Amino acid sequence: MALPAKLQNDLRQFQRLQQDLSTVAQQRLQMDLKLRETSRTLEEVQKLPEEATVYRPIGGLLVKAKGRKEVEDLLSEEKETLEIRVKSIERQENHLKDRYNEMQKQLSEALQAAGVQPSGGAAPP
Repeated sequence: MALPAKLQNDLRQFQRLQQDLSTVAQQRLQMDLKLRETSRTLEEVQKLPEEATVYRPIGGLLVKAKGRKEVEDLLSEEKETLEIRVKSIERQENHLKDRYNEMQKQLSEALQAAGVQPSGGAAPP
């Protein structure tokens, strides 16, 4: 049984939405990892004595920092930036999940109306 063109198009859009959701979920995981790593690094740097020699990365090089405070400030700024990015990605992911669930419901109803039994679609990542 051939599906109507609109339903075929909707199914393609749904598949793209699944891919987008998967991509955003992967990005969030990567950002979460980077945020945890930066937080742990900041905690360790804060434990160092003020007079400790500390290096900071510049491209592929390690350069001696002026002091622990300089590295702390850089790490704090990076942590704040990552927290903002994680929240932004989470909002995007939640929006895509909402669209995914709504579209899944609509497609299920449309497939039933067309006389096709939908297979138990995959849960969002």
